[in-house]
Amino acid sequence: MLFEYVLVFIAAAIPWFEIAVVIPLGIVRGLSPFWVMLLAFVGNVITVLPVVFGADKIMEWYAKRREKKGKESSNRNDRGRRIWNKYGLPGLALLGPIVTGIHLAALIAMTLGAQKTSATIWLTISLGIWTLVLGIGTILGLDIFL
Repeated sequence: MLFEYVLVFIAAAIPWFEIAVVIPLGIVRGLSPFWVMLLAFVGNVITVLPVVFGADKIMEWYAKRREKKGKESSNRNDRGRRIWNKYGLPGLALLGPIVTGIHLAALIAMTLGAQKTSATIWLTISLGIWTLVLGIGTILGLDIFL
């Protein structure tokens, strides 16, 4: 059973797999909702922090990569920029886990000039809210079917 909780933690830490998939799967699998939610939250936050604090290096690498491939911006980047322009950092952070993925939302926020402290706070709040929404929603959804 401990192995399954370790898998929840690791899966939540993987970009684009994240809490939106991990929490419902863990709870439906029969694991403790409290531990699934806690481990998924911590696993996701731990991998977002390096993105926020290492954004400068990531942006340099990404710019070089795009130059080599001659690519335009992606749909996810464009979607993130539209959210930023309309709602700012709080909106991008709160919508990020569902619209772009929290890691890409963090990178977009840093690219668009967000302060590291503000981005960390808003992204953590967002992950906390989505953890509760997904966990409680899954639990209530299961109760409906039982």
